[in-house]
Amino acid sequence: MISDRETNKIFFSNRLKLDFPKTCAEIEHVLNSYGIQPDFLPETKDIWARDYMPIQVDDKTFIEYRYDPDYLQGTMKNRRELKTYPDIVCDAIKLPTKKTDIILDGGNVVKSKNAIILTDKVIVENKRTYNKHQLLDELHEVFQVDKVGLIPWDDKCEFGHSDGMLRFINEDTVLISGFYETADIEFKEYLLKSLKKAKLNWEWLRCSKRETEKNIAYINFLQIKDLILIPKLNAIEDDNALMQISKYYPDYAESAMIAQVDMTEIVKLSGALNCISWTLKE
Repeated sequence: MISDRETNKIFFSNRLKLDFPKTCAEIEHVLNSYGIQPDFLPETKDIWARDYMPIQVDDKTFIEYRYDPDYLQGTMKNRRELKTYPDIVCDAIKLPTKKTDIILDGGNVVKSKNAIILTDKVIVENKRTYNKHQLLDELHEVFQVDKVGLIPWDDKCEFGHSDGMLRFINEDTVLISGFYETADIEFKEYLLKSLKKAKLNWEWLRCSKRETEKNIAYINFLQIKDLILIPKLNAIEDDNALMQISKYYPDYAESAMIAQVDMTEIVKLSGALNCISWTLKE
């Protein structure tokens, strides 16, 4: 598996530039100041590139899963029209992929070199094709990892994505949003039990004395080899988030490779920087 810290190329949906020009320009300005030039994906229907773009498992292999999220189904006006078709995008950028029939969102795959973490929503999404044990076996094989960790789905979150809950610090340790440290006791116990089962340690991203749901945005930072870009909410917690992430990623901090960018416009839509980006290793 190609981990986030191995990636060196950033893409955003072309919809970001069209629908949120101010935020897009600010992101580009920060990236350019670090010598990073992002590209933009054609043929997309929304800004959430992480969810529909394939997952890179080695230098030449990109796994294209079935992108058919429940939150884009049903009869609600315009929902189906917002669905991006990954094969069309990948054809447009001339990217060959390897397909799997697993139903998945890329935002529900938090990855390290040899592990992936997903919420157990993935079991519900694939119940017609796989039972739990079959699905776990398939995830191991498709993504070529030894560890597949399943954590509880926070059912107050419609999307059920693990990248809104935690991220890898290193191969053995994850950083969890402080919001879940003060969450429902039963949920927290289930979460930590799941991480123990996957033989993972954890730290908490504490941004305030009283964590609120908005603080979840800070865990949804963008990470590549040479930069961690943290969402800025124009709140007092911004400084705390920067300080905490610098503490847990000292190699980035010591090399001055941690930055912030205003994401208030995007966070209102329940996403942040990892959600709107797609990264790969060239």
